[in-house]
Amino acid sequence: MTVITNHMPTAELQALDAAHHMHPFTANGELSQKGARIITRADGVHLTDSEGNRILDAMAGLWCVNIGYGRDELAEVAARQMRELPYYNTFFQTTHVPAIALAAKIAELAPGDLNNVFFAGSGSEANDTNIRMVRHYWALKGKPAKTVIISRKNAYHGSSVGSGSLGGMSGMHAQGGLPIPDIHHINQPHWWSEGGDMPPEDFGLQRARELEEAILEFGEDRIAAFIAEPVQGAGGVIVPPDSYWPEIQRICDKYEILLIADEVICGFGRTGNWFGSETLNIRPDIMTIAKGLSSGYAPIGGSIVSDEVASVIAGDEFNHGYTYSGHPVAAAVALENLRIMEEENILGHVRDVAAPYLKEKWEALADHPLVGEARIAGMMGSIALTPNKETRAVFAAEAGTVGYICRERCFANNLVMRHVGDRMIISPPLVITPAEIDVMIERASKSLDECYAELKKQDLLHSA
Repeated sequence: MTVITNHMPTAELQALDAAHHMHPFTANGELSQKGARIITRADGVHLTDSEGNRILDAMAGLWCVNIGYGRDELAEVAARQMRELPYYNTFFQTTHVPAIALAAKIAELAPGDLNNVFFAGSGSEANDTNIRMVRHYWALKGKPAKTVIISRKNAYHGSSVGSGSLGGMSGMHAQGGLPIPDIHHINQPHWWSEGGDMPPEDFGLQRARELEEAILEFGEDRIAAFIAEPVQGAGGVIVPPDSYWPEIQRICDKYEILLIADEVICGFGRTGNWFGSETLNIRPDIMTIAKGLSSGYAPIGGSIVSDEVASVIAGDEFNHGYTYSGHPVAAAVALENLRIMEEENILGHVRDVAAPYLKEKWEALADHPLVGEARIAGMMGSIALTPNKETRAVFAAEAGTVGYICRERCFANNLVMRHVGDRMIISPPLVITPAEIDVMIERASKSLDECYAELKKQDLLHSA
């Protein structure tokens, strides 16, 4: 039996990694000089690296390990499913019990008439599905010209060609010929960096009404759908003003377009409800899911589809699918994950314990001289680093320079806190306790202090 263990010194593992492993979203040549951090095991909200450091993971892996690390139940379910039925596809008029049971469970948890699930292996795949599904839906309805999908700048919807096009990140679009045709981006509801002197509520309405302007510019007969994250995650945990989503919903209701809520990050408890759409009173026609569906223990994603859209798609053969759609092991793991979440009332823990405590502690970070804003939505938060709180100024240094310095101090203090430009973001496991939140905040504060000292040393505390 092959057993993969930390069987070499760290330096040898780093050299082997650099020689053969191409990392995502990484300048691999630069990383090979520095050496990757090697994670060897994890439990609860903590990681352990090859040097024995115990690290508090305030990002839940990649926004996904909602129930925490080390849950043996999920490993046991995976092993049992592998022995019983390790794989079969759901093509060719065939199905299997894990896919059936998981689809039924997701339909039970999803709001409204979102009762149908098209499985994928990831959120990127699911959003590729959504592109084809909404365009095919309108074609079947006799409106084949409705192909344009509106998204937002700085949104993240995956990194495949289709999903990367839906996303609005310029760095991704600069590589590989993105975006594909008929994807249009409007501005994001990011008041802190783009709101100027406008009150947040007025700004939220203005940004939402860009959707209506785009619909009128293209013509309603051309617009297939609008896609957005309830709270932008990878863009920097951008919590929209309260006025934003009601106006978006009004516009989608007024015009004949579909609303897709990308719940890959917000779904499965992150905002205190099963879905962010429930927290923000959004009524989507399709929801994209992944990450927290299995707490990252197995790769799985999907699209939860309304009865109306599913009934139209059912009228024709949908020439689309993936080898691992509804993979039996991944589906079984996801089912066990959802069972644990329900039986241990993890959403109740988020709503009544973790999120209120985290909000209090997180918002207090705004008192730090380097922090201009500390925003929180359930169990996802961000802080804006600024040289001038009053003017919400950006640094004169290249965007991300300060955020990277802060991130490096976090890593040195055994805290995984990510930077997006000069915003620091967190998304800890939903099971984190108040005592663990205290440790997280203590390490974050120490890292901010050290970052501030380093900025003074390098003379980087200047506004652009």
